[in-house]
This record gives sequence, C-alpha cells and structure tokens, in this order.
Amino acid sequence: MSYIFKSERLGFRLLTALDANICDLFWGNDEVMAYTGGSISAELLPQVIDFYAQSQQDYGITVYGVEDISSGQLIGAAGFDIESAVEDIELVFHFMKDAWGKGLASEAAVACIRYAAEVYQPKSIIASSSVENKKALNILGKIGFAYLGIHYLEDTAQDEALFQLVL
Repeated sequence: MSYIFKSERLGFRLLTALDANICDLFWGNDEVMAYTGGSISAELLPQVIDFYAQSQQDYGITVYGVEDISSGQLIGAAGFDIESAVEDIELVFHFMKDAWGKGLASEAAVACIRYAAEVYQPKSIIASSSVENKKALNILGKIGFAYLGIHYLEDTAQDEALFQLVL
C-alpha cells in the first residue's frame, strides 16, 4: 500500500468511497462516537469521504484513513478537520473499538502533527474533547497539548475541553 505518511505501526492514506462500509465501523458506531455529538449515518459517509478528499486537494492536509501496517486493515481516521486556509487547524482521531488501549491514537496524533508541521505549517493545532472522554483528554495532555478551558461547541452541542499545541 502506498501511504501519504507513516508512523511505526500506522499508514495514513486518503479514504475512498470503497472505505465507506469500514468507516461505518467507527464513524457509524454509537459507542465510538458517543463523546463527539453522535455517530454519522451510513448514507452520509460518502459525502464525508468526498469532503476530506477535497480538503486534501485544496489544503494539502485532511482527515486520513489510518491503517495498521502489519495487517493492511483500516482501523480508524485521524488528521485535521479544515474547511478553509487557516493558521490554526483542528486535530481529530477516531478508531474502531478493538483498536483502543494500544497507544494507536497517540501514535496517530503525533504522526499527523509532524506531517502537518511539514506540509501546512500551522501556527498552532487545536483539539477538543468531551469533558467525559477521559482517554482523549489524557492523550492530548500526553502528546503536549496545553489545556485552555471549557467551551461550548455548537457542532457537538456540548461542553468540551479545549486544547492547543503551539508549533
């Protein structure tokens, strides 16, 4: 498989329409998406994938499909939600439940940050998480994000802890 970038255990590539069924295992899973405002319906996944492909074309970064290099299996998505050329970009990561607890989200986040620093050169990267998602909060602190406080986010309709990594 040809990857846009890699980490030790993970390969990052663009998602395609053929990935929609697998993406449904994380983006369509209520438990995986419990802290993000809810799962995405299977019918909308092709539009989400198209949006991320357009983001890569327009800005050189996006949310990528994350594969386990050893198996070649798509296990999640990680990267940057970006809708316009901005100096501060937002890190996101979502993984299938059976990939949890293995350090993969941390590894993916660090790889995405390194890649964005090279190709996009943002001033900072932001990330947010539900205050109830202790695992995501721990990951963000562990990889060097500074806690900025609690903010209400319209898109998830909840209070979320906001973090920033200045590059």
